[in-house]
Amino acid sequence: MMTHSNPSIKKQVYDRISYLGTVSKADLLNDFPLTSSSMTRLLEEMTHQGMIVVSGLGHSTGGRKPILFQTNPTYRFLFGLEISRIYSVLGLYDLHLNSLSLTRWKMDAEMTPNQLVDSITSTAKRFLDEHGLSPEDVLGIGIGAVGPLDSRKGVILEPELFPSPAWKHVPICAMLEERLGFPASLDNGANTALIGEHWALRSETIEHALYVHAGVNIRSAVMSGGRILRGAADTEGAVGQMIIQANGPRLRNRGNYGALEAFVSVPALEERVRTQLKIGRSSILSDIAPELVNFATLVDALTKGDPLVKEEFTETAAYLGIGLANLINALHPECVILGGPLISAHPLVFDSAVEIAKKNTYHYPEYNPVFTQGLLTDEAVATGAAVMMMQRWSGD
Repeated sequence: MMTHSNPSIKKQVYDRISYLGTVSKADLLNDFPLTSSSMTRLLEEMTHQGMIVVSGLGHSTGGRKPILFQTNPTYRFLFGLEISRIYSVLGLYDLHLNSLSLTRWKMDAEMTPNQLVDSITSTAKRFLDEHGLSPEDVLGIGIGAVGPLDSRKGVILEPELFPSPAWKHVPICAMLEERLGFPASLDNGANTALIGEHWALRSETIEHALYVHAGVNIRSAVMSGGRILRGAADTEGAVGQMIIQANGPRLRNRGNYGALEAFVSVPALEERVRTQLKIGRSSILSDIAPELVNFATLVDALTKGDPLVKEEFTETAAYLGIGLANLINALHPECVILGGPLISAHPLVFDSAVEIAKKNTYHYPEYNPVFTQGLLTDEAVATGAAVMMMQRWSGD
């Protein structure tokens, strides 16, 4: 029989209370092989430590009303960091994953690893000062970054298409640990986004989920049985190499011919619109040089209802729907979460992609996964990185 002196059982009980939100001792006894007296001692120890707090009394089933417990949100704090090609985000969170402070940086050619670490260091210290906290109050910083990575060594390897060419073999965890004085943990951003959204959606008890991020390229993560599926290689962007048109185009003369990312990505969309402008299609963008057209100008034109740009976004969304259908037919998720700049650009992207995906899903509508943009949306990667750090915390 496990006892309260086992640190792992304490963390398991803590994680269960954290996940459920509010629990009674009886709820926990259903989940753990502890005697009633052992569970009572463990809960008293955790309350005395400040890890959990009494949050009230539950409904009586005939005897005394049961005492209810919650995790203490201010027992410790967490940082979550997203590093992507377009922007990076830093958030400070309590243990209920409430965002206390948040900032973002544009990833331009000047944003080298050293520059970003400098910015993170000064901003993290400012956040702590603003909330009256010290580094000892922080469990650590979780990082969700563009791959490929060596997450075990905490190194960002050779990601493509960063505006600054300095993002090669960056020991990001060691750099931040040295400057901040608390642990850092690294995973790819698609995984942390899915971890974060799964946390946010936990009241719906989703076990099998697919996350797809559509931006500069296509990134994905898969959860089965409530756990992130990790293959033999960290290739979150490999889904973009799914061939959806044999002998089709290549993106930037790399990768597979007819790959999904050649149809569904920010660079592919920019290139298609530039081509249409060069051959004389009318648009509110006709007054600027085609090579100056970028994603920001496209989103602005789409918001203003430009027919050409709307047509190209709709086509992008349709190809995304085909790619989603292929993944859904292989993985059979209960829930499909879509994120990234292409999705958040305009509702028509999500709506069109979902419509096409459903039409190409085998056994639809008998099998009908839930499609969502999630609850965390643009903060999913950073929040999920904080969740990951909390899950890896030993509970000491």
